[in-house]
Amino acid sequence: MISLAGRDIAHSRGKFFSTGVGLGLLIAVTLSMAGIYRGMVDDAMVLLDNSGADLWAVQKDTLGPYAEPSSVRDDLYRGLLSVPGVARAANATYLTMQVRVGGRDVRSMVVGIEPGASMAPGQPRYLVAGRHITRGHYEAVADAASGFALGDKLRIRRDEYKVVGLTRRMVSSNGDPMVFIPLKDAQRAQFRKDSDALWQERRRAGADPERTAAGQVRSAENFKAEQAANPYVNAVLVQLRPGADPDQVANHIRRWHRLQVFTRAEMEKILVGKMIATSARQIAMFLVILAVVSAAIVAFIIYTLTTGKIREIAVLKLIGTRNRTIVGMILQQAVALGLIGFFVGKIVATLWAPVFPKYVLLLHGDAVRGLIATILICLLASVISIRLALRVDPAEAIGG
Repeated sequence: MISLAGRDIAHSRGKFFSTGVGLGLLIAVTLSMAGIYRGMVDDAMVLLDNSGADLWAVQKDTLGPYAEPSSVRDDLYRGLLSVPGVARAANATYLTMQVRVGGRDVRSMVVGIEPGASMAPGQPRYLVAGRHITRGHYEAVADAASGFALGDKLRIRRDEYKVVGLTRRMVSSNGDPMVFIPLKDAQRAQFRKDSDALWQERRRAGADPERTAAGQVRSAENFKAEQAANPYVNAVLVQLRPGADPDQVANHIRRWHRLQVFTRAEMEKILVGKMIATSARQIAMFLVILAVVSAAIVAFIIYTLTTGKIREIAVLKLIGTRNRTIVGMILQQAVALGLIGFFVGKIVATLWAPVFPKYVLLLHGDAVRGLIATILICLLASVISIRLALRVDPAEAIGG
């Protein structure tokens, strides 16, 4: 049975192996799609890990700071430090935007942190070059995936920042590289109005007949104060003492500080269950389509090989060969085609994964599941050819 299948494959090896390569490319795309989803989940987990937080205190009735906008006063962290079980609390702002360096823009998540507090939650970790932010203004630490280098001048809004440190795997849930800048600069970049907007506000205030001259002066002073500093952040990141119960501390903060608080488990559900859910369903649909296409290709090539040797099958039946021997030959050809396709696909997916702009995580478990699925698809795709072979009349070996 093995020799029959092997001889038949050798007889049509060009068509067989070219089909295996084509099937391998489809399998490579399938493995890459699964790797893209795994990479999205890993980016979300890396975002939470790198924050160094056990709890996220955000604006009430929001899913901030990553899934929804959130705004809380920047002095709330002092009150959270007095909560039993809290070891550290730090303010943080998050703003996804285009960061300009030279003549190019890089989409990044700009994170505002307190300078000089390298052990506080939210600080950049895994420095691969340079140092942490130590000055209160105009310094930045960027992820290496951004392509920035030490000493580069970044343009964020109207201000210029010098890159003093580089990190690795500090990305948002969308895979955008992070750029860390001092908190006050980030607050100004995120919340302050530009000059034209301020001028328009002052013009409207001046056109209001109910406003007094003193009121207009106070309005202008308020605008200047708002321009100088904004007392809001997106979240307060909280680290707990060893042995503290996250749920208990979170309930305490919700009750007495009137904030929305998320634990690590709840934040994972938000990132994976809400932000990535739509992309996961779309990837799942592509995987189903690719599986159907792969099955169709295997079925077609096995059917073509079977119809090309109808006379040989009839001769085998005429000399008394059992049906299970013929069925085994077809199944072996299908499995061989699947194995060739899978190993070609695995090699190609591994080679082109680093080229993707987003992180592609190829897991061994997914590869094993992909191999099993490929064999099953090939076995199912050979059913039509088996039925055709079993209906062959031995008399056709004698007829013309």
